[in-house]
Amino acid sequence: MTMETLEFIIYPDGRVQEKVTGIIGKSCEEVTAAIEAQLGRVISQEKTADYFHEKLTTNNQIHNQSW
Repeated sequence: MTMETLEFIIYPDGRVQEKVTGIIGKSCEEVTAAIEAQLGRVISQEKTADYFHEKLTTNNQIHNQSW
């Protein structure tokens, strides 16, 4: 299992760069929303490949029919 991490770089001019790793799909937005609300206005976002992946679930069912 991949470790979920949030990394913040705070620059001298007050800008904050946030990097999210290990969170697949759009749930990273839910994880970071409260933090971003406290930090201030979001100027830009770059979505990684992980953002566009979706967790796949399979449903294996066997149907047994008697004739």
